[in-house]
Amino acid sequence: MIQIGFDLTAVAHMHIRHATASDIPGLLTIYNDAVANTTAIWNSSLVDEANRLEWLKVRQQQGYPVLVAVTPAEHVMGYATFGEWRVIEGFKHTVEHSVYVHPQHRGQGLGRLLMQALIAEAQQLNKHVMVAAIEAGNQASIELHKQLGFVQTGLMPEVGTKFGQWLDLAFWQLKLNSNPPV
Repeated sequence: MIQIGFDLTAVAHMHIRHATASDIPGLLTIYNDAVANTTAIWNSSLVDEANRLEWLKVRQQQGYPVLVAVTPAEHVMGYATFGEWRVIEGFKHTVEHSVYVHPQHRGQGLGRLLMQALIAEAQQLNKHVMVAAIEAGNQASIELHKQLGFVQTGLMPEVGTKFGQWLDLAFWQLKLNSNPPV
């Protein structure tokens, strides 16, 4: 079992807030690192600042949060967001999220703090279920989600590929509330 540790000195001086355009360089660095070096994002194409700025604008226009964990000097240490899980109206109470931490700040508890803030945002927006689609070999992410109360609801073997290998996709979900649908 992988332990998700906390370096309290690193997280004690950071804060979480909604992202702004000034955070784009940090978001870009984290995103492109995940593309180039991990199986967390299943594509191989690095993006530029214009791409991340457009992505941020669309998220904000849709009313979805992009949260950043920043140092006192406003350097982005990690980010978390959610958006539509499926565009069909019947799924309007379900969101799919992403959380990424800068490689220098992994293992310090930032992912957990970002996820807790993101879950609170989803609850405020009256979302019912949060979905995580995780590469099945990403044990650190799976353990984090388990600790936050997510349960595995599906596994799709060999549905993706990256770095010359087949990847399995695990679906995890968290029920956010027990409110009746509106």
